[in-house]
Amino acid sequence: MKRVQTLTLTLFFSLMVSQAFAWGQLGHYLIGYMAEKQMKKSTKRKVEKILFPMSLGRSGTWMDEIRSDRSYDYATTWHYLNSKNGEYDPSTQEKTGDAYEAIQRIKAELKAGGLDPKTEAEKLKMLIHMVEDIHQPLHVGTGDDRGGNDVKIEFFNQPTNLHALWDSGMIDRQGMSYTEIGEELFRRLTPEMKEKYRSATMLDWLKEAVSYRPMVYNLPENNKISYQYMYDNYHIAEERMIAASVRLAQILEEIYP
Repeated sequence: MKRVQTLTLTLFFSLMVSQAFAWGQLGHYLIGYMAEKQMKKSTKRKVEKILFPMSLGRSGTWMDEIRSDRSYDYATTWHYLNSKNGEYDPSTQEKTGDAYEAIQRIKAELKAGGLDPKTEAEKLKMLIHMVEDIHQPLHVGTGDDRGGNDVKIEFFNQPTNLHALWDSGMIDRQGMSYTEIGEELFRRLTPEMKEKYRSATMLDWLKEAVSYRPMVYNLPENNKISYQYMYDNYHIAEERMIAASVRLAQILEEIYP
């Protein structure tokens, strides 16, 4: 009986940790799905060859899955960064690195080429994941509450935290597959939106995330969240995933034209 309880607690905490780091699997899959629909055919062929047998969508979840492998502990802090006002201050980041620095560095390494196939595939999967992650508003944190992980809430009467709500709670609540959501969101992508997203710098990405904080943290006094919060904020999550898909496609085209 004690062994069963131990296994149950281990599974519970594993699930809690998995919710604390990134877009949930559905979010990563659908961002990759939309990015694929935008990429040049030549880029898509090159990326598929490097990632095979993984798809682009599946590759976006890999960096979360390796957290149990201690040999990748060096990348634990690369899922997020801290920014008080939309600026990037290296002195306020984790000593082991952050998403902003890691994206730029790995992008440059991939563009330079000369990597062995395994290293290239792993670095590409990390880049895909981090570009997607940094568009979840709470992955650009204040530095005060671990990106909303310390903000305990109830979502439709289930205990969770604010970070997990934005990672997966609101998306999973839709009850749709990643392709269904992806198709709906892709229809909203206009040429004007695409140009706006592609012309933005990475510092602009941080400013965008910070601009959403008043809405993200606009919680009821009892921290019990249901339909009203979803109605007020889910469109932000949708817009962030559209933006992530455009920028991911753009970056992959720059690396693999």
